[in-house]
Amino acid sequence: MTIEPPAPDEPRRPLGPRDPGDAWVVAESGERYWGRFGAAGLLALDADRGVLLQHRVSWSHHGGTWALPGGARHQGESAMAGALREAAEEAGVPLGAVRPRFSSVLDLDVWTYATVVADVLEPFEPVISDPESYALEWTPVADVDAQPLHPGFARAWAGLRELLDVRPAIVVDGANVVGSVPDGWWRDRPGAAARLLGRLTMLDAEGMDAAALGLAASRWYPELVLVVEGQARALEGGDAAVRVVRAPGEGDDAIAAEAARLVGAGRTVTVVTSDRGLAQRATDAGASVRGTRWLLDLLP
Repeated sequence: MTIEPPAPDEPRRPLGPRDPGDAWVVAESGERYWGRFGAAGLLALDADRGVLLQHRVSWSHHGGTWALPGGARHQGESAMAGALREAAEEAGVPLGAVRPRFSSVLDLDVWTYATVVADVLEPFEPVISDPESYALEWTPVADVDAQPLHPGFARAWAGLRELLDVRPAIVVDGANVVGSVPDGWWRDRPGAAARLLGRLTMLDAEGMDAAALGLAASRWYPELVLVVEGQARALEGGDAAVRVVRAPGEGDDAIAAEAARLVGAGRTVTVVTSDRGLAQRATDAGASVRGTRWLLDLLP
């Protein structure tokens, strides 16, 4: 592998000093890949309008094709951060307008490309904010194949498309998970629930390895639901990262109802509990069940 800067006659972004990551990685085969530290792109999925595609300018790599907003990652930058930054720079995607669902990484040993698939939470109009795009358009999922796609995106699209209908959700039996660790939770149930919520929030930010969920791709960011009951209902917090359900009565009833609601909405639901009775109710509702140890081993 060698690292090559852009050739003198290659167009450059008129945006100030070039980042160290803006260079070609050249494999032993002679293939060139943009991004010394890898690259990342954002597949923003709007439920009504489809996928946000970028029509690449002629002087870019595979110019004239359609692909995702994306580009070279900065040194030390995560794939998630790189994809969101590039989407903001190239397409004006507002921070907070999308929620990541999963990421898929192409690893060629000498170079990686991460595709971050994210659901649009707040509809927005893309804006061409740098010279790398002819156009930015929302394209219905069924019409993506009809476009002249960038070869790399074309190869990845079939696998990505299959996963667009998968929307995992995890419903956590808060009382059961808290009660499985003898850390004095019985003296302060709201405090113990708050500690669990904090760890779930970190898990939401870091995502989960696909193997833990039995899914394809590389990493998933499922919807997390924490159900609390009794004194733990005094728990403060809960936001877009982790939704808190305060059971008005028995926690098991609220968990079973939440699982059934999510399954009915087409979600792939996992209920976390070691309670056998609740596990059976969750299974009857169409959810899968994992014990508390499974979750505790995943939590940061």
